[in-house]
Parts: sequence; structure tokens; C-alpha cells
Amino acid sequence: MNFSEIQIGQTATLVKTMSDHVVRAFADATGDHNPVHLDEEYARATYFKGRIAHGMLVAGMFSNILGTELPGAGTIYLKQELNFRAPVRVGDTVRAEVRVLEKRDDKRLLKLETRAFNQSEELVVDGFALVMVFGDESSA
Repeated sequence: MNFSEIQIGQTATLVKTMSDHVVRAFADATGDHNPVHLDEEYARATYFKGRIAHGMLVAGMFSNILGTELPGAGTIYLKQELNFRAPVRVGDTVRAEVRVLEKRDDKRLLKLETRAFNQSEELVVDGFALVMVFGDESSA
């Protein structure tokens, strides 16, 4: 998508199920083997009463959208604010949304609202991202 084509209010979404496989792969990729994510018996004894997905796994969905769809290739994260509102359980299906709030053409900056919801439409993560789009118009 060309930077010049991006409009205030434009949105993009991604849906992903936080399966056991996805959670374990994220744990292996990051080295975060906290048993609240991986061990059901341990997790049942916690505040959450069962396994939960890593918060950063859910937040990574925003990175996916930003790097592949809105704005797409050439996007570089400058800042991300995250608020974890509710746990995401292993097996939950999450819909992540990104919405353009502000656009600064001279610096090729975008401020975006980032929100994620579970299959019950409960807000699980929200925040804001600031990105810069590099490259020429044909690759931005």
C-alpha cells in the first residue's frame, strides 16, 4: 500500500486462535516458559484458574498487521503502548484491529489505535502504536 493512500480511520484486522501449539511455539521462540502458559495443573492454582496465552503473543498480532497489511512492507515500529485488559486463554480466538488515528506526511509517521478482542467480543488488549514507513511509494 502506498503511504499516500493511507487514510485516517482506515482499519485492518487479523484473527488467530491461540492454540496449544501456538502458545508453545511462542514460549520456545522467546524462552518464556512461565508455567502459567504451559502447565495446566500449575495454572489452575493461579489467579487465572487455567493456562493463558502470553500477552506479548497477542500483542504480536499488531506487528503482523503493521508489517504486512496496514501500512505494510517498510513499516518500522517506533513505539507501542499496551494495556492488558483480560486474559487470553489457550484455545481462545483473538481478533486484532489496527486503526489509523493520525498521519504525518512530512515524516511518514502514523499513530494507530491497537485493540484485540476474544471470541466473546471482550477487549483483551488495547493501546497505541507509532510507526514510520520507509521506502519509496511503490514499496511503502
